[in-house]
Amino acid sequence: MEGDSGSFLPDLSEDLSQRGSVASSATLSRVQELLVYLCGDNAVHLSLESLSSVTVQELGRSVREALQIPESLHDAFAFWLCSPLLELQLKARHQPYKLCRQWQDLLYRFTEASEDDIAQDEPYLQYRRNVFYPKSKELQIEDEGVLRLLYEEAKNNILTGRYPCDPEHWTGLGALAFAQEEGLNINSNQFTTTVREKKLTSFLPEHVVLGSGGLLSTLRGKSRRHAELEGNLAEEYRKICVTVGGSPGPAHLLHQYLSMCHSLPYYGCAFFFGEIDKPAQGILQRGKRKAVSVGICLDGVYVIDMKEKHVLLGLRFSELSWDHTYPEEEGDSHILWLEFDGEEDGTPVNKLLKIYSKQAELMSGFIEFCVELKSTSETGAVAEADGGENPSQSKQPGGPEGSGRNGRGGRRAVLQRQPSVVCSRVGALNTISYVADGKEIKRLKPKRAASFFTRQGAPTYSAVQGAESLEQG
Repeated sequence: MEGDSGSFLPDLSEDLSQRGSVASSATLSRVQELLVYLCGDNAVHLSLESLSSVTVQELGRSVREALQIPESLHDAFAFWLCSPLLELQLKARHQPYKLCRQWQDLLYRFTEASEDDIAQDEPYLQYRRNVFYPKSKELQIEDEGVLRLLYEEAKNNILTGRYPCDPEHWTGLGALAFAQEEGLNINSNQFTTTVREKKLTSFLPEHVVLGSGGLLSTLRGKSRRHAELEGNLAEEYRKICVTVGGSPGPAHLLHQYLSMCHSLPYYGCAFFFGEIDKPAQGILQRGKRKAVSVGICLDGVYVIDMKEKHVLLGLRFSELSWDHTYPEEEGDSHILWLEFDGEEDGTPVNKLLKIYSKQAELMSGFIEFCVELKSTSETGAVAEADGGENPSQSKQPGGPEGSGRNGRGGRRAVLQRQPSVVCSRVGALNTISYVADGKEIKRLKPKRAASFFTRQGAPTYSAVQGAESLEQG
C-alpha cells in the first residue's frame, strides 16, 4: 500500500530501545542483498543501497516491478514482518531493517514468549495479501500472476489449519489444488501415484491427514484413513474434470479455489494469539486456559480453537462491543473484552468473553480501524445509491431499520452451536453473563437490558468503556 491508513502496527520508534535503530556507516554505503518471501517456496531477490533506511513504500516499487503486478492491483498486497511468534502488517513509511533490529523489543511487548525463544527468534519480510483488500474486488482480478500469489497464500492457510473448514471444503479445495498443479487429464492410477509421491498433506490439512489420536491409534488407523481420504479426493477431482471440461485457462481454477475460500468468513483475516478461560468442570479444572487465535478482518472478529481447529465465536462488528484493558499489577494480563448478545436458560442476556493476550492492544486498535473503514465505505455506498441525497437515512448494520446488535431497534438471532466448524460454539465458552444494575454485574435471574458499558461515537458500534466495572468480572 502506498498510504499509511492500512496498518495496525502502532508507531514504535520513540518508545523502543535504540540499540538497533542506527546502522553503521559501512552498512549505509554498501549494496546489500534482500530476500522478500512470498507464500509458497518463492522469494524476490533484491540488491539495494542504504538498506537500513529503505522504506516499505520504496521496497514496494521494486517488488511489484519484479512480480509484474499491474498498477491497478498494487493495493492487493502489503509487506509483513513475520516469525512464528508474531506477524505484523507494515505501514508504507516503516523501515523494515530498523524494525528487524528492534524485533526483540516487539516480542517482549506483544508476546508471552520466553527469553530463550525471543533470543532465538528471527523475523523475515513477506509480501502477501493486504488484510484491508476487499474480497469482492479479489474475485474481479484476471491477472494470473496475482491470482497465483493469492492462491498460494490461501492454500497454505488451509493446509496449516489457520482457516478451519469442513470435510466438503477441504476435499473440494484439495481436488482443485491437484487440478491446478497437475492438470485435468490424470487417470486413476496416475492420480494415486502422484498423491502418494507428493503426500496427502500437499493437498489436505495436516491435522486431517495425521489425525488427533495417540501413536498406536494413529498407526493402526493410518492406512485406512489415508485410503478413505485419497478416495474422496479422487472422486472430487473426477467431478471437477467433468464439470470444467475442455482445457480451461489457469485463471479459471484459481478463481474457483479462491471463490470457495471466500465462503469461509475468516478468509483474509489478520491473526493474533491469545487465551480464554476454559469452562469450569470441577475444582481441579478451575484456572485453566485454552489457546486461541483471533482472526480480524473487515467483516468481523473470529475466535478459533487452535487445537480443535474450529470456530468458538464469530461476530460481525454490528453484533459486538469491545474494549482493551491494561494490567493493573505485575503478573496480570492484557485483556480484550468482547460483549455480545446471548441467552441463559432461554432468557436474553449480555455476555462478555475475556481474551488474555499481550496483543490485545493491537487487536483493539485493528478492530477500531476496521469499524471506521467499513463505516466510511458503507456510507459512501449508500450515498452513491441515493444519488448523494439523505445519507443520514442509511440503515444500520445488522438488518432493516437498525435491528443490529448496537442499533437497539431489535435483536439479531441468538448464536447457536452447529455441527460445522465455521459456526460459533457459544456453549463451549466460559463467558460472564450479566444484566445492568447500576455499576454492579448482576448474575442471577438475568433479564434483557442495555449494555453494561457506555458506548462512545456512532450508535452502530464502538469500543466499550468502563474498565473499572470490567475488573469485577
